[in-house]
Amino acid sequence: MTLSNPQDSEVLLKVEDLNKVYPIKKNERVKAVNQFNIELLKGEVYGLVGESGCGKTTTGKTLLRLIEPTGGKCFYKGTDIFSLKTREMQKLRKEIQMVFQDPYSSLNPKKRIGKIIEEPMNIHSIGKKQERMEKVVNLLEQVGLSKEHYYRFPHEFSGGQRQRIGLARALAVEPELIIFDEPVSALDVSVQSQILNLLRKIQKENNLSLTYLFISHDLSVVRHIADRIGVMYLGHLVEEADVDKLFTDPKHPYTKALLSSIPIPKVNHKRERIRLRGEIPSPINPPAGCVFHTRCPYVMDECKTIDPEEINTKNNHKVKCHLYN
Repeated sequence: MTLSNPQDSEVLLKVEDLNKVYPIKKNERVKAVNQFNIELLKGEVYGLVGESGCGKTTTGKTLLRLIEPTGGKCFYKGTDIFSLKTREMQKLRKEIQMVFQDPYSSLNPKKRIGKIIEEPMNIHSIGKKQERMEKVVNLLEQVGLSKEHYYRFPHEFSGGQRQRIGLARALAVEPELIIFDEPVSALDVSVQSQILNLLRKIQKENNLSLTYLFISHDLSVVRHIADRIGVMYLGHLVEEADVDKLFTDPKHPYTKALLSSIPIPKVNHKRERIRLRGEIPSPINPPAGCVFHTRCPYVMDECKTIDPEEINTKNNHKVKCHLYN
């Protein structure tokens, strides 16, 4: 599914100049997220991709304030999330939920599945006891489980089933935005496909009003679910485009390298693998200028000293690279 006219779509979440810095030693800090800007449109699936350690998960948790930001703003329906007090933020979490990477550690092993899914409704005082129980049963069926699973414990389920339970818990309060942090990375390929199809099915059942921020390091996974993709490198968003445009006409050298690493059948082996060389920078001491210049095959003198500005090439395809200045 691709949004027919993104310019006319409602902006649900807007992030401006998000920064997250972790102090580690005296005069040393890890710059996990740096000047990060995105807009999530209502009803879309936005894929956020990049290497491990590039800041994707930190970004997702910071938007929900599971981690407090160092700087920047995040507007949800016009309200700056980062300025809300604790009680106001708790109310907002009814509208923004998160599904975590590990489908086991994110579930309380001492609680039965029914109670785990029901817990968000208890926190937000939704419905009476009998109504909550009925809704949990409906949610179990919606995510491909059954009412017989209500009284079981998390250890009695497979990884894919646990991830379905995590999804049911997120859906319990009927949110408008769900942030997925590597939701299928720990699952087998066949189970990954089932979960991705389930996410799309649930979105359609909600009349495409449900918005997803889908965080993953796997471009082949994101391609099958996302409408738009943002590519992160060392805390920076370096490229953003509709999924089809990004895969057919990538602009940034880092994006090209990522795409070239996707496995393809040998019978269709016509793509040249781009092997990045040079030293991988440390987020403690990132390079001046373009953060990718130490590994870029097209590096120029200005790349080493000047941080490139974001360029909108055409059709809302954005890239931060001196090659397009």
